[in-house]
Amino acid sequence: MKLTFTYKVFRVLVPSAVLSVGLAVPGFAQSDNGATTSEQMNAAGQFMEQAGSDTGAAAAHAYHGTVTAVRDTEITAKIKAALYRDDTTEHSEIHVTTTAGIVTLQGKVPSTDVVMRAGQLAESTEGVRNVRNELKVLRPTATD
Repeated sequence: MKLTFTYKVFRVLVPSAVLSVGLAVPGFAQSDNGATTSEQMNAAGQFMEQAGSDTGAAAAHAYHGTVTAVRDTEITAKIKAALYRDDTTEHSEIHVTTTAGIVTLQGKVPSTDVVMRAGQLAESTEGVRNVRNELKVLRPTATD
């Protein structure tokens, strides 16, 4: 009977002791440079506060970037619709891109009239900050 009691105690106490030492060792191994527990907790709190602030700033930047992208898409769509509806520009292949309200017109068009009219339509569109008119006039071929 005595052997069974000792074995039961051994089965319970030894694993408990090993677990306790295992949990305590990481605490002893940490380097605190002489800082008190209160100072360590304060530093951890400041770190978490900074992480939260950084996350908030990232979310704000993502929001503003999305708003800008949506505005740019709307501006591009309005200009393309205006170019399609206009008698001077309707049959021209004009590529329109918008970045932060700055519109770029690219492509090859049949005349300087088309270049000028496309620029006017883009400039008159709400939300446009600037227009980069990079349209090129096609040179007539020998058969024209």
